[in-house]
Amino acid sequence: MIKDIIKLAEEKMTKTVSVLQSDLSTMKAGRANPTMLDRIQVDYYGSMCSINQVANVAAPEPRMLVITPWEKPLLKEIEKAILKSDLGINPNSDGSVIRLVVPELTEETRKNLVKTVKKTGEDAKVAIRSIRRDANDKIKSLKKELDLSEDEIKKGEDSIQKVTDGFIKEIDNILTSKEKEIMSI
Repeated sequence: MIKDIIKLAEEKMTKTVSVLQSDLSTMKAGRANPTMLDRIQVDYYGSMCSINQVANVAAPEPRMLVITPWEKPLLKEIEKAILKSDLGINPNSDGSVIRLVVPELTEETRKNLVKTVKKTGEDAKVAIRSIRRDANDKIKSLKKELDLSEDEIKKGEDSIQKVTDGFIKEIDNILTSKEKEIMSI
């Protein structure tokens, strides 16, 4: 029963880390990355879709994205969505494709971006710790239900702590590599 709780907690922690990686991949680091556009929604005949669902997004150069809509009328909608977003890049359209030139990051912008990365990482750590707390609460409730010994409860809590420590370390490694990526010129 305790093993099931630990396994469930591990699955939730894994999802938290993958969400963190997804969030960090959408942050621009001075080079073009198609995932930067994943959060931007486009009005596609009344329903909101991400850009990669209505267009081909490519990075032919390190600092340029080229968006080729599958339907011509979407060109204007994609442009509007990019302008409304927090991306801070002006789209250049030639009537068939949209080009986004990712500007070089200034030192101040890099530092602000690192702060955002750290905050996002801290949020992920808080989520991991919350999962740990929930798992520990479930283990403690098992003590009453199944009449488990203190040693079994302690072993379960120690296992949860080891799993938590591993995921916190993984988050720290992800954040360190993202900070290096942002701060490298």
